[in-house]
Amino acid sequence: MLLDIEGTTTSVDFVYKTLFPFATAHVETYLRRHSAIPEVQRLVTELRAEQAHDAAKDPQIGVWMQGTVSEEIVSAANYVRQLISEDRKVTALKALQGMIWEEGFRSGELKGHIYEDVPKAFARWSDEGKKIAIFSSGSVQAQKLLFGHSVAGDLTKYIDAYFDTTTGPKREATSFAKIGEALGMAPGWVLFVSDVAAELDAARRAGMETTLMIRPGAAASNDINHATIESFEGL
Repeated sequence: MLLDIEGTTTSVDFVYKTLFPFATAHVETYLRRHSAIPEVQRLVTELRAEQAHDAAKDPQIGVWMQGTVSEEIVSAANYVRQLISEDRKVTALKALQGMIWEEGFRSGELKGHIYEDVPKAFARWSDEGKKIAIFSSGSVQAQKLLFGHSVAGDLTKYIDAYFDTTTGPKREATSFAKIGEALGMAPGWVLFVSDVAAELDAARRAGMETTLMIRPGAAASNDINHATIESFEGL
């Protein structure tokens, strides 16, 4: 079982109305507190390079200030807020978000939303000897935090593997081929469940089985070429 998170195991609203605003509100404070940590410095460097790439395409994008540490932090925080508002899938952003969320989860300020059918399905699949893996645009660190500090308790004991955009984009077949290799399974033995048809199309091109999750409130679509479910019950 290879599962998406947002809109599949977890409400889209939790991501957009809880996690994203939390990162937006805390990013500058986090960077100021942890600016001496090498990993944070590396991510800021990657974000600066990404911003320069954006600025080369759009002259209206502001200049990244590098005069002092404080100016660099302000520039990084402003760019992170911009990326979050645009829902960009930038790997450095996702890693930094995961680090910010970690503080929130560990302090108890954040609890990961999980649909009620998820813990039961995880337990059932585990009893049946099925492997459970996650593939999300959120960092592996963020995935582990969400499932480890969920409203249903610690669910990480059921999960065998985690994959994020360091494996590759979710809409490219090569990413799913890499996941199959990492799991040591032929693609045809893997079922990918997501709420995004384009991701399922990519998984199918890699040879995986696919199912579209349609949670309450999901946008209707007339162009569905995959099996559909509304929960994990019976899957």
